[in-house]
Amino acid sequence: QVQLVESGGGLVQPGGSLRLSCAASGSIVSISAMDWYRQAPGKERELVAGITSGGTTNYADSVKGRFTISRDNSKNTVYLQMNSLKTEDTAVYYCNAWVTALYLGRRNAWGQGTQVTVSS
Repeated sequence: QVQLVESGGGLVQPGGSLRLSCAASGSIVSISAMDWYRQAPGKERELVAGITSGGTTNYADSVKGRFTISRDNSKNTVYLQMNSLKTEDTAVYYCNAWVTALYLGRRNAWGQGTQVTVSS
């Protein structure tokens, strides 16, 4: 069994910062891509940022220059540093990862989500 647990969401004013974390646990052999998605009310879930096991990153145009994704492979954890937050960044943020686990093989896993609200 593999679990992804996000933390770090909350309420912040426009222009503020938050740092999200997502820790993977279970009988993990390896993790390849780790991504952050978000879903705002009434909208489709969208990819925000991704990072490969080697550290190659990609970002949605809407967050380039403001958000930074990083990972600590020794802790099976991915981070999302969010700066210069805007009201349109308000959403539930989800962690996603491709995980290879003992006896389970390679599978895709989602976290439960963490709410980020940007409001004055």
